[in-house]
Parts: sequence; structure tokens; C-alpha cells
Amino acid sequence: MPIFIDRRLNPKDKSLGNRQRFLRRAREELKRSIRDQIRSGRIADVDAEHTVPMPERGTAEPSFNDDKASGRRQHILPGNRHFAPGDLIPKPGGSGAGGPGNKVSEDDFRFVLSREEVLELFFEDLELPDLVKLNLKEILAFKPRRAGFAATGSPTNVNVGRTMRNSHGRRIALRRPKQEELDAILQEIATLESASAGAATRQRIAGLREELDRLERRRRRIAFVDPVDIRFNRFDARPIPNAKAVMFCLMDVSGSMGEREKDLAKRFFVLLHLFLKRRYERTEIVFIRHTHEAHEVDEDTFFYNTQSGGTIVSTALDEMHRIIEQRYPANEWNIYAAQASDGDNFATDSERCIEFLDRRLMRLCQYFAYVEIIDERETHIFGATENGTSLWRAYSRVELKWPNFQMSRIATPADIYPVFRRLFARQPVPARKSA
Repeated sequence: MPIFIDRRLNPKDKSLGNRQRFLRRAREELKRSIRDQIRSGRIADVDAEHTVPMPERGTAEPSFNDDKASGRRQHILPGNRHFAPGDLIPKPGGSGAGGPGNKVSEDDFRFVLSREEVLELFFEDLELPDLVKLNLKEILAFKPRRAGFAATGSPTNVNVGRTMRNSHGRRIALRRPKQEELDAILQEIATLESASAGAATRQRIAGLREELDRLERRRRRIAFVDPVDIRFNRFDARPIPNAKAVMFCLMDVSGSMGEREKDLAKRFFVLLHLFLKRRYERTEIVFIRHTHEAHEVDEDTFFYNTQSGGTIVSTALDEMHRIIEQRYPANEWNIYAAQASDGDNFATDSERCIEFLDRRLMRLCQYFAYVEIIDERETHIFGATENGTSLWRAYSRVELKWPNFQMSRIATPADIYPVFRRLFARQPVPARKSA
């Protein structure tokens, strides 16, 4: 029987063929284990290594065996009083869960996934909906950019200045005779020849001619410009994204948002932030916090500031519109928004939100997702409960009119991941309606 032993090392942060084959074979089991861990743990933990338990049945390796239908084999079956040919002999110890006893059993196989592998499995079937201008991660435009010099290249890219600089340095290093030296010798020879032709003069002229011949031969051997001197302008292809996207994260931090509500909202935005960083490296993220006033803030302030106050939701929409007009023209950018709130708002301001979304923002946005944080005692998590909050009722009217507007509810940490997947699952989004 042939025996194959793979002695290749698996360096740190590199995945060789065997590891990739195992990931492909156990992909579904690994994805299920990761989702279960994230659902029951902290959302931020997804951005780290994970140790995933694998059932023993999922870790079997392919093996080579003799073909039972061909070849010649001999078997020696010792006689005994307990077993006959064909009997199955139980493996000592066994594996998995079993009944009580004192036998040693084997735990499930535990497989360590790197941070990159965790994120790839976690977000592989999610995407920004309706990204119309081209995929951000895979399709890029390239623009040439000067990147120094190269020893090879096209004749049209010869850098004359750098080439002559190299030539001058090489000629100095090799002591190539200068033209001035040859001209000085010729001038001296002409002066001597015009003077009286004595023996000493003739001997001097002969010596000068020998020196002139030597210098000329040396000049011919040391070229003025040698191929080793030539330098070409070097250009690198600089990637320029064909599609540009910006995600607006709007979070309600008013007094009606308790610590539980804020924690759930922050978990949702942490998951969204990781998703965008992983799938779309060139997507910009704008963070907006609002009470009765709205302000654009940085990432740390957005997640960790403890500011609170009254509630006027329209201020966040107004701030988002102002930023779009200043920095993100809709004809050049794919604009997305995700909003989290407990739904507590003045009825008059909720009507203003409808008008603002209908007349301004929804015409500019590719996609707008609204997440409402509700009490754990609510039973209808994914739909409106009877009357619902003022903001939920208002946004329900927006959802009916604009297919690129989606809304959902979160009551417990376990709801965050299912809601996130429902909002950002890879599926076609209907074309937007025109008002």
C-alpha cells in the first residue's frame, strides 16, 4: 500500500493546500459554528481569531486503499472462539458522547481560524444592495504614476537627465580622458612644429603623439554613454476605484435611549463597520449622533461618548443631507444609510422625517436601512406591533413607497445578526421608484 506523507510546513499567516482543502470541505460547518458563537457572544469578537469545534465525522481525511476488485492478496485469519470473518470490532474508547463508564473518549476536533478566515466566512454572502456603479473590491481603474527609474523599459521612456548623470559618474570613476586634454596636446604639438626643428623638439613631439594615441584609444574603450548608464522612467499602475460609496451611520443617543438600547444599537453598528471594512476597503463611513441636535463625529466618539439629550430625529437626516451636498455628490457616489433609534419622536417631527426622506434623501440613496430598538417584551420583532412608535408608523409609509428603504426591529442581542443578514443579504433590490 502506498503511503503519502506531506512534510510541508505551514508558516504563520499562510494557508497551504491542505488547509484550504479542509476549509472548503468543512465550510458549512465552520460557518454555522462561527454564527452560533457570535450570536451568543460579543459582536466585536468577530474581528479576532476563533477556535471552532468540529464533529469528528467532519474531519475524516481521504485515504488510499487497495482495489478489492483487482490484484492478488493473501489473508491470514487466526482462529478464535469469539469472532468470525466479517465481524465488526468496536474501537476501544469510542468518540463523542456516550453512556456512563470509565473508558477514555475523544473530544470534538478543534480548528483555529485566523481573523481573515473568520471575516471571510462571516461576510461572504452579504453585500451592499443596489451598488450600481461597479463593484468596489474587484473592478478598478488604473492610472499610471511615476515610481522612480528602471534599468529596462521603452525607448520613449528614457530619462535623459538620469542617464547622463550615470554616464558622467561612470566616466569620472574610469578616468576617461577629457576632450580638453586631447586639445591641449594637439595645441602643444602644433606650437612645437612651428618652432625650430631641433632634436629635442622632435623627441618631444614624438612623445606627445604617443600620449595622444594612448588617450584616444582609452576614450574609444570607455564609451561616452554605455548601456549600463541608461535609465527609464518607471510607472506603476495606481488603482482608482470606479465606484465610490459612502455609508452614513445615524444613531439616536437621546435620553429615551437607555443603556440597553444604546448597547444594542452600538452592536449593530459594530457589525456594520466590520462588514464594510472587510468587503469594501474603499468605502467611506460617516458617523452622525443626534439628540435634539445632530453632529458628525469620529468613530471613537460615535461608539463611546456618553452625551444625551432630547429627541428630534429630523436633525440627523438634515445633517446627512448637508454632508452629501458638501462632499458626496449623488452622481459620483453610491450613498447608503443605516439608522438606529428606539422610535421615540415627536409626531410632528416624524411627519417632517417622512417629507425629508420622500423629497430629498431617498432620491439620493441607493439603500436606507432603519433599525428600531424595542423592549424585550415585544413579541412581533420583525413587524409593527399594533400601532408601534411614532417613528415606526411614519417610516412604514416610506417603506411602502420606496423599495430601497428597509426597516426591522431588534429586541435582544440574539436578534442583531438575523436582522443584519436580512437587511444586507445578497439579493437583487428592485429599482427605485420616481416620485
